[in-house]
Amino acid sequence: MLRQLFDHLHFTESKLSEIEQEIDRRTRPFEDQVARLCTIPGVDQVTAWGLLAEIGLDRNQFPSAEYLSSWACLCPGSFESAGKRLSGKMRKGNVSLRRCLSQAAWAISMTKNNYLSALYRRIAARRGAKRAIMAVAHALLVIAYHMLKRKEDCRELGADHFDRIDVNRARRSLVRRLERLGHKVTLEPIGQVA
Repeated sequence: MLRQLFDHLHFTESKLSEIEQEIDRRTRPFEDQVARLCTIPGVDQVTAWGLLAEIGLDRNQFPSAEYLSSWACLCPGSFESAGKRLSGKMRKGNVSLRRCLSQAAWAISMTKNNYLSALYRRIAARRGAKRAIMAVAHALLVIAYHMLKRKEDCRELGADHFDRIDVNRARRSLVRRLERLGHKVTLEPIGQVA
């Protein structure tokens, strides 16, 4: 029985290899776009193939990244009535694209020291892991759109991007947190922060 299972595994792996070689052959004319997408943290060659297959090659069909994320149904829902925010449930949209981006977002959630992982941790702390995954998938789609439209590689903003946006707010928040833990905090500048 083990021999049969092992033979079946070899057969499946050989078929998978054949399919990957065929996809690689057919996407060879677009290898610069695939390589460009692979510069995004968490995006591998298979994810890049899926992105290109689902988005298409005509970038003019989506005037902006907002149109693309709305088409893919990866934009945040906004059901509001009488000034109250009700369900922000997302629609189904393009299931293949959503699955592809969600898998990349899960891979990003396990990494450290990049902008997207910092975005994941920031949102997951407040809203939960699944909502953070969808937010990172949305960010990935927007990044991919701009990279393909402008024909440029991904520029990493860094894990401390959100702290650098408003340094004073981050400082006040950390001081309040330490004071809630029962410490008296005195701040002295040590020099120029990079």
